[in-house]
Amino acid sequence: MGLNIVVLVKQVPDTKNVTGKAMKDDGTVNRAALPAIFNPEDLHALEAALRIKDAHPDTRVNVITMGPPAAAQVLKESLFRGADFVALITDRKFAGADTLATSYALSCAIRKIGAVDLVLCGRQAIDGDTAQVGPQTAEKLGMNQITCVSDIAELDAKKRTISARRSIEGGFELVKAKLPVLLTVTDEGFEPRPPSARRVMMYKNAVASASNDASYDECYMNASACADDDIIALWDIASIKADPEACGLAGSPTKVKKIDSVVLTAQDIRMVDASESGIAALVHELIADHTIG
Repeated sequence: MGLNIVVLVKQVPDTKNVTGKAMKDDGTVNRAALPAIFNPEDLHALEAALRIKDAHPDTRVNVITMGPPAAAQVLKESLFRGADFVALITDRKFAGADTLATSYALSCAIRKIGAVDLVLCGRQAIDGDTAQVGPQTAEKLGMNQITCVSDIAELDAKKRTISARRSIEGGFELVKAKLPVLLTVTDEGFEPRPPSARRVMMYKNAVASASNDASYDECYMNASACADDDIIALWDIASIKADPEACGLAGSPTKVKKIDSVVLTAQDIRMVDASESGIAALVHELIADHTIG
């Protein structure tokens, strides 16, 4: 018995390659100075969906991302690995969205797909680390949710139940839920498979093109500016029937007032006596100035 699965993915700046040019003068992230990659935990979520498809051959894996036209690259990578359908949500009105506005737009896109059995996404994105979008999307869909999933112990498509192992402080717990359900997936399990050479050749030209000034930035393009090649679906705010007042900056109650770029430099060098008392004194000093503890 096949299932209808939606995987939510995101293109993010590669935070492992942060340089002094990573911040603009106004304190915002200079995304153009950072290479864009597939959010790591979203890749694990995609792998979880593909493994379910392997076990249930009639399963359909749909992948959705919200972003500028350049974000179509993560959709291509999803096709290379085995996704059946991909959609890019792109519109200027999505610009500046916080987690609340993002989850609203994603929930609208999921409803456009229709009845789904499972929604999977990474636990969090490395450019925000809030871990809020998955749970907020589940809440907007009125759907059960299991967070921090490292393994799917059992999935019974006939009984419409799933048992998943989730990470908690100090160990794991096994949670059972009825479908439909949203899972947020960690990087502890579901090691991503490599792209299929055959699918790379099949979908290598599946690119959503845009004007030359399109870049990985907050400047979302209209879906009409992209060339629809009938492989990557392009959905704007009207396509997903979203309320403009609940999207982008208009729908984002979170406002960033200030971002400080902190650069730590050594002030002096001190020698610590290599003895138990010397080390104890150093530890007490570090605790006193809140460096540790």
